[in-house]
Amino acid sequence: MRRHNRTTLLRLLHVGGPSTRATLAAELGLNRSTIKTLVDGLAEAGVVEEKVPRPGRGAGRPSLLVLPQPHAAVVVAVDLQVEHVALALVGLGGQILGRNSWNLRGRMREADEVITHVIESTAVLAGDLGVTPVAVGVSVPGVVRRADGHVHEAPNLRWTDVALGERLSSVLRIPVLVGNDAELGAVAEHLRGAARGSSDAVYVSADVGVGGGVIAQGSSLRGGAGYVGEIGHMVIRPGGRPCYCGSSGCWETEIGEAALCRALGLPEDTARGAILFELRELARDPEAALSRLAEFSEWLTLGLVNVVNLLGPQLVVLGDLLTVLPDSVIRAVAAEVRRRSLVSRAVGGTRIVSSALGADVKLLGAAEVAFEVVLDTV
Repeated sequence: MRRHNRTTLLRLLHVGGPSTRATLAAELGLNRSTIKTLVDGLAEAGVVEEKVPRPGRGAGRPSLLVLPQPHAAVVVAVDLQVEHVALALVGLGGQILGRNSWNLRGRMREADEVITHVIESTAVLAGDLGVTPVAVGVSVPGVVRRADGHVHEAPNLRWTDVALGERLSSVLRIPVLVGNDAELGAVAEHLRGAARGSSDAVYVSADVGVGGGVIAQGSSLRGGAGYVGEIGHMVIRPGGRPCYCGSSGCWETEIGEAALCRALGLPEDTARGAILFELRELARDPEAALSRLAEFSEWLTLGLVNVVNLLGPQLVVLGDLLTVLPDSVIRAVAAEVRRRSLVSRAVGGTRIVSSALGADVKLLGAAEVAFEVVLDTV
């Protein structure tokens, strides 16, 4: 029981940040003497420290704040995307202690090259910071078996059957957790972003591909063998454009990066920076944005209506390229989803918002799955 209480308290501090002993007692339903024993033990181990908060206006002696110590447990977070890799060392409490990134071109996109570079970059960054990582979390844009980190298929990387988790753990000698990028985006938004406080939420990520992560009753929905969230391959336009999955008219073919380029009148291979610039310029004229992105918005709406009717979330969080859509477009899509979705009307209107974590969302999600196996051993 003491180990359980210790882990629960530490998780509360890790996700919620600094807190007083009184607040911790109320949140955990424990008496003050138990909280004192737990906090004193963690402080002696160097996992937390107590500090006097900055002076406020209130009278009386301020309560001490209990703060997690970032260097007490450090994990490696890797966000593997189609065009680049971001790697960070993340400390207890979610603080990014250091980071590195590199582009993926040509041979650098091959699995062997990526694995080698991740291992080397981890060693260099950990050495520079003087820390020893205790676990690794990896976000991959593909179908991943969570049990062992086996990447069944990451089509935009042209990876098939890559034993990513096993190969990394055999060299790094620490636990390695690998997850689908959209699933980990959902985890991050639920714990630290726009979906914080929502027990049922869906994260929809549109990049080169389209994926989804689902939070159901406060937990990540993982499906059989960990395969879930391939919402980009819902067929929404029968007879539409061919998709690499072998079908045609998938949602991904209508709202992915190439589709957004077409909607903006840009070549499908336009650089990401040029796409973002065009969207920001378009946002200056809300009516023009609605007009130019009308068809794109219709396909986005249709897919979201299906997602909401199927999963009934309180909240849908839009990620990656969808976060840069003009506000007028997001508002119009949200209104249409509420109007056309039976489930949305039944639950009082599913909210649709943009990601609150920006480019770090999947990096933070990768860190959190690594911390899942760490907090009860700190």
